[in-house]
Amino acid sequence: MPTIAIIGPYRFYFWSGDRNEPAHVHVAREAARAKFWLNPVLFDRAAGFSGHELKQIERLVIENAQTWLEKWNEYFADGTL
Repeated sequence: MPTIAIIGPYRFYFWSGDRNEPAHVHVAREAARAKFWLNPVLFDRAAGFSGHELKQIERLVIENAQTWLEKWNEYFADGTL
């Protein structure tokens, strides 16, 4: 699970086994989890986050989507970040 960013209390990461899915990012804070697609940015699912917090996280994903999409392509092309 390569971590691609830590912003405030949130850790954004990829699952190595997600190679066959469209580009997306997972986010965690303590026991809370969420998943967002990157192109276009769309909320997929979450557990443990409030609606308000998910809006904040979505804003962070939107702000970083291009960079994270590049990291996704780089990682899944050769397995490294």
